Amino acid sequence: MLLGKTRKIGRRIEEITIGEKLTITEKMDDKDLLLYLGLTNDSNPLYIQHDFASQSVYEKPIVPPIMLTGVITSAISKYLPGPGSYLKRQSLAFPIPTYHYSVIDFTFEVKEVHMNTNEIVIQVIAQNEEEQIVVEGIFHVSPQLLVN
Repeated sequence: MLLGKTRKIGRRIEEITIGEKLTITEKMDDKDLLLYLGLTNDSNPLYIQHDFASQSVYEKPIVPPIMLTGVITSAISKYLPGPGSYLKRQSLAFPIPTYHYSVIDFTFEVKEVHMNTNEIVIQVIAQNEEEQIVVEGIFHVSPQLLVN
């Protein structure tokens, strides 16, 4: 419990600049996939059953796109702009599937800063080991705004 303790606060809009970048790398492990599937009760056999997936156009199990979205929103909440930020809008595309055990590099770049509306626009591009784009998107985020 955090009663009486200070919490880490994300950056204010005045501290964020256009062109600022962040890169994180995540490996799509079975333990994370099983946690996701357990939490959401998502029973799509394409995500976990090798025999089913082998009969599909994907040939092997894929990572649920919403799980990749979770990696992105987590990085926004933790790093850019950080704790206290609020995700207002998102637009995402998943051009090709991400497979189990893939290592994905997520690159975040601040494209716009709107001081008057306390909103930043972040572009996200995620690539697999072959440098193929597996996720591309735009996020509209309000950095933390504390009321005094």
